[in-house]
Amino acid sequence: MTAMLRIDLASSVPVYEQIADGLRAEFVAATFQPGERLPTVRALAIDLGIHHNTVAQAYRQLAAEGWIELRRHHGAMVKPRSLPATPATSPDLFTRSLRELLAKALAGGVSRGLLARELSNAARRLDEGGL
Repeated sequence: MTAMLRIDLASSVPVYEQIADGLRAEFVAATFQPGERLPTVRALAIDLGIHHNTVAQAYRQLAAEGWIELRRHHGAMVKPRSLPATPATSPDLFTRSLRELLAKALAGGVSRGLLARELSNAARRLDEGGL
């Protein structure tokens, strides 16, 4: 599991958000199936070398977003999830968010060539039904 998740302790993005973002990407890519259990909070925290409350916060965020179900003594399970209806403002919001992400990557030293390749690869995976 931790091979999928990468956290950067030096990042300005809080670790719990990095975990939630990484898991969200795995859910969209269908790495986990509905009903499948995620690692326990403590197990994932040990694997990542972080405090268990950080993982618990990420799990709570994902539960609030409807990605997982948290059950006491049963852990976290992936919930079935359909795509939400697209509001009229979504394309503009998406475009703005993508531009901000690209600017942040460029400012962080990522080359334009690498960005173009990764965007192309992501588009190809989407066309093939994956992420």
